[in-house]
Amino acid sequence: MKTLPIAFLLAALAAPACFAAMESPEAASAESEDIVVVARRSGAPMWTIRTGAGTVILVGEIAAVPKATPWRPERLEGATERAQRIILGTKAKVSPGDILRLIFKGGGLTRLPKGRIAADYLDSGRMARLQALESRFDQDYSRQNFLMTAFDLLSKRLSFNRDTADDASDVVRRAARGAKIPMQPVGEVRGEDMLDNLFAAAPETHIACLDAAMAATEAGPDIVAARGKAWTEFDVPAVMANPLEEALGRCWPWTNDAFGPELRRQWVTAIREATAKPGVTLAVVPLRVLAERDGVLDQLAGQGLSITGPAW
Repeated sequence: MKTLPIAFLLAALAAPACFAAMESPEAASAESEDIVVVARRSGAPMWTIRTGAGTVILVGEIAAVPKATPWRPERLEGATERAQRIILGTKAKVSPGDILRLIFKGGGLTRLPKGRIAADYLDSGRMARLQALESRFDQDYSRQNFLMTAFDLLSKRLSFNRDTADDASDVVRRAARGAKIPMQPVGEVRGEDMLDNLFAAAPETHIACLDAAMAATEAGPDIVAARGKAWTEFDVPAVMANPLEEALGRCWPWTNDAFGPELRRQWVTAIREATAKPGVTLAVVPLRVLAERDGVLDQLAGQGLSITGPAW
């Protein structure tokens, strides 16, 4: 899954951070400001938290940036190479057993329970919309798990992840590896726990995801380009209100009662801890987690941190 990468290369070199600690406060401040300027010129929306110890740059990431979106990832690479540390998304610890379980029992994730069909769960209005999409795309979603139907609508019918450039996390990870900048995941989750959660989820829990995916697909492909354009124009409310972004944010794991709150808590904790460290910390955070109501930015602001950047 794009939101939960399987593996990270965690660098263990401390030299950049030590060097920053030996700089004078004036030099360190000038250097951090220069990094912020370079990062902002990339075109990705970002927020800055400055403390007496150092600076934290929060890059608001959206998944599947269209190639036509006019952003400058090389400038984000340049900022990454001069940061002291990097924080990226959740690390999923997946074992061979998890993969085998998915192969042999994956039908429990892709289909509705035996003997049940979509009409057993959806009201007449939802069924009419789903059947209209089935006719439009020559598909049969009647027995398919609603989460899988939503993914099919977004990825194959709306094609939101076709002809895309690297995401911000891909750009930062590659640059950090090349420059040997220490990286850390914001947290870890076991593949076994993820699968247990998905297998245990009742079909009803994915209806909101299906609703949002149907709305995005009905809105048409123009919303894909509009989302990318709003992102590079730092129009965060427009990104968050885009039907595609709403759909991605209303599907597992973001809205799951077990994973969703924990993912957000991990980000708040990691960013808060980074504000006490010297030099520059660059964190790539899903925009929906940052800018949603009562999200990471709201929680950090509520803790008294001064945050500069686009309105959210």
